[in-house]
Amino acid sequence: MRHLPTLACPKKEEPVSRDPYEDYHLRRVVNASGTLTAYGQSVILPAAVEAMAAAAPLFFEMDQLHGRASQLIARLSGAEAGFVTSCAAAGLTLGVAACMTGTDPGQIAQLPDTSGMKDEVLIQLGHCVDYGAPVTQGIRLAGAKVKTVGTVNGTARRLFDASFSPQTVAAMYVVSHHTVQYGQLPLEAFVDTAHAHGVPVIVDLAAEEHMLPQVIAAGADLVICSGHKHFRGPTSGVMAGRRDLIQAAYAQNRGIGRGMKIGKEGIIGLMAALEAWDSGYVQAQQEAEKARVLRFVARLRDVAGVTAEVVWPAPDPFPIMRAKVSVDPAHAGLTAMALSVLLAEGDPTVKTRGHHVDEGYFLIDPLNLTDAEMDFIAARIVAIVAQPPQEKAAVVARLAGLSAADLWARQDDWPYFHSGD
Repeated sequence: MRHLPTLACPKKEEPVSRDPYEDYHLRRVVNASGTLTAYGQSVILPAAVEAMAAAAPLFFEMDQLHGRASQLIARLSGAEAGFVTSCAAAGLTLGVAACMTGTDPGQIAQLPDTSGMKDEVLIQLGHCVDYGAPVTQGIRLAGAKVKTVGTVNGTARRLFDASFSPQTVAAMYVVSHHTVQYGQLPLEAFVDTAHAHGVPVIVDLAAEEHMLPQVIAAGADLVICSGHKHFRGPTSGVMAGRRDLIQAAYAQNRGIGRGMKIGKEGIIGLMAALEAWDSGYVQAQQEAEKARVLRFVARLRDVAGVTAEVVWPAPDPFPIMRAKVSVDPAHAGLTAMALSVLLAEGDPTVKTRGHHVDEGYFLIDPLNLTDAEMDFIAARIVAIVAQPPQEKAAVVARLAGLSAADLWARQDDWPYFHSGD
C-alpha cells in the first residue's frame, strides 16, 4: 500500500516579551469601568490567548471553522445554531439583514437597498440606547427602517400589538442596564406578541452574556451578545438562534457583512473562551473579585464625604459585585464627577464606571482589576479627598454644566477627561 506523505504542523515560536505602553508611548490605564469598549473590554483569558497564538500561523477552511463554532455556541446556548461575528454591534446589523433577505443571494447583494423587501423593525422607545453608537443606527446600517413603539417610560402591549404592519420584518428587544428599567414590555410578552404576527424577535443581549440560554429558552429567534466582555474572549460577537436565520446572517459575508468579518484567530480565541466559560473557570474567579470589592469598601469607610457600598448590577444580577462610591459635596469638598475626573487625570489613569456621576456616584468594577490595583484606587481616592479645598473647588468649577454624557459620550474630544499627548 502506498503511503501518502505527511506534513507536521509548524512549530510555535517563543513569544517575544513586549510592553505596549512603552513601545507605543501609550498612557497606562487602570480599568475600573468593567467591560467598556472604550478601554479595551476585558482581560482576555490565557486559554484564549494561547489558542489564538496557536491558530495564527495556520490556515483553515473558514466555512468549516465557522461550522465548528456554530456547534459549540448551539451546545452552550440551547439554540439551533450559532455564528461568530466581529462584535455584537455587527451581529445586530447582520441579524436585521438576515431577517430581510434570508439566504436569497440577489437580495443579499442588493442591500442596503431594500426595494421590494419587508424592511421595518419595531423597537420600544425605552430600548433606543447608545452603547457608543445608537442601536437604531445599527438597524439602519442594514438598510432597514426603524419604527419606535411607546414612550421613553412605557410601552403598552396593545400599542405594540397595533404597531405591526405588512412591512414589519423583525422586532428588536434590548437587554441592558442602559435601557429604561420600568414600564417596558417583558421579553416573554414581547416574543408572544411578535410571533402572533409571524415576526421574528432579535434580542440585543449586549454584555449580559450569562442570560443567553435563558433568552433562547424564552423564544427569541436571534440573540446577539459580546464575546469579549464577560466571556473574556478576543473582540468578537456571539449570535445564537434559529438555524435558518443564522445561515442567513452568515450568508451576509457575501454582502454587507464583508466589512464586518472576523478572522481565524478571533473565532478560535472565542471558542477557547466559551469552553472555559462552560468549564466554570470564569465563574471560579468571582470569589476573588468579591473579596477585592469588600476590602475596597472597607478602606473607604472613614473618608469624609465618601460612602462606599456593595451593589449588584441591573437588569439581571450578573454574579459579580461592584463597589458604589457616593460623594457628598458638602463634606468631601467635591462632586462625584470631579472625583471621577481626577482619578482619570492621574498617572496611571483610573477609568471608573461613571455613567451616574451627575447623580452623585460612580461604580468600581473588579472584573479586570488586580488586588494591587484595587488598593491603588482606594489610596488615590483618599489622597484626592484630602487635597486643599481650593484645589477641589477649582475642578468642580471647570466641570460646571457638564453631565455624565459629556464624560462618556464625548470622551475623545473632551480634554479634561481624555487627556494625553
